[in-house]
Amino acid sequence: MPTQVSAVNDNATGRVQVISRRVVRADPPPPPSSAPETIHLTPWDLRMITIDYIQKGVLLPKPTSDRETHPHPVAVVDHLASAFARALARFHPFAGRLVVDERAGDGSVTVSLRCTGEGAEFVHAAAPGVTAADVTGALYIPRDLVASLFPLNGLLSADATSYAGDGGSSRRAAPLLAAQVTELADSWFVAASLNHAVGDGTTFWHFDLSRSGGKASERPAPVLERWFLDTCPVPVPLPFAKLDHVVRRCDHAPPLEECFFHFSAESVKKLKGRANAVVQNGEVATDAVTISSLQSLLAHLWRSVCRARQIEPSQETTFVLLIGCRGRVKGIPTAGYVGNAVVPCKVKSTAGEIVDKGLGWTALQLNRTVASFDEATMVRDSLERWVREPRFSYTADLLSGSSALGTGGSPRFDVYGNDFGWGKPVAVRSGPANKLDGKTTVYQGMAAAAPLAWRCASPPTRSRGSSPTESSWTP
Repeated sequence: MPTQVSAVNDNATGRVQVISRRVVRADPPPPPSSAPETIHLTPWDLRMITIDYIQKGVLLPKPTSDRETHPHPVAVVDHLASAFARALARFHPFAGRLVVDERAGDGSVTVSLRCTGEGAEFVHAAAPGVTAADVTGALYIPRDLVASLFPLNGLLSADATSYAGDGGSSRRAAPLLAAQVTELADSWFVAASLNHAVGDGTTFWHFDLSRSGGKASERPAPVLERWFLDTCPVPVPLPFAKLDHVVRRCDHAPPLEECFFHFSAESVKKLKGRANAVVQNGEVATDAVTISSLQSLLAHLWRSVCRARQIEPSQETTFVLLIGCRGRVKGIPTAGYVGNAVVPCKVKSTAGEIVDKGLGWTALQLNRTVASFDEATMVRDSLERWVREPRFSYTADLLSGSSALGTGGSPRFDVYGNDFGWGKPVAVRSGPANKLDGKTTVYQGMAAAAPLAWRCASPPTRSRGSSPTESSWTP
């Protein structure tokens, strides 16, 4: 396998150095065939072709002398590379590439996933002067340092495409998937970047490099066949001559400060109790409902941001939720489906209502939105419209203005189950992709004492309102 030695990571500050790069292919490889398998992308997949890769990573302890399974760094890296290859055997399309076909005569293009088996990128890096505390020890996340721990920074999903028939002469397509393993002074950081056109957050956390004790087999088998409406043309024709016509690159996005907040089980329990007490006591007119822990916590966040930013009471504020379609839509399995299967949903109110009507009322608005999910309008009608008039996602457009918030991730994602054989992760972080003011990412907690955590992004300086470190941000 090709190896490049002693290169400096493009986004590093000099503290992280790339030791080697290699191409990893599925092990065992898929059965040989006369032509590569083609997986056509759904409208949900295609709309993400213009957005950044998904980037998540976990901080792991170093093997210690009493439980050392891979004492030498090279052995650890080789162990993880082998695990990466085995995981690719279960998710072999991720070792392929995206191919753009120009349709002669009608001026349209199609984009498909070609299972060529070319492989995924695997990077070994080292940062001997960086400790775990440097990554996790402060409220504000060190942006440049954390960014240097991730591969494929700055890429859009469209960068993994090549045009059919050009023989690769126009440009080299980026891999759909890459992993970077970085040895720190006292820990390891394992990160991955996945093309957003081939999977969402559920798919990302379903893909696992390794599990101790053979637990990888306990995860559901991946369902690689994509789900389409019966009326949807396959492949979906996109009404423009070149994919580049819809790609936007934002090279001058304002820098953001990121904070990581942990919420204890007791704090979340109190929030949920307060929210449900309002409903159960009849303080708001509604049918019998139970507000979830997550809805209670997000309502608290929404109210806190409105107060901290001193949003005018009459100004409309929006909270964007992502509702998963696995198990909600007929034909999409509850577990194992590989691809994008979420729909965005906006909850709107005025800042005055959010602040003045209290936690229970605000949580109820989120609860009602999730409960109002309707397959006919939110999925089928929406997808039919998309085929006629494609609209693509752009990071800069996902949230607009200081009064908009949005949440990604899920406490159901098995972040801390990724045990590589010498201990569970001690922290999770995300890469520089898809960052925008007002976005939060929710993770499960590391232990029962901290069941929920989230990352918040905001500008480094504020012209109004209070700092996100103030008490209005904490339960």
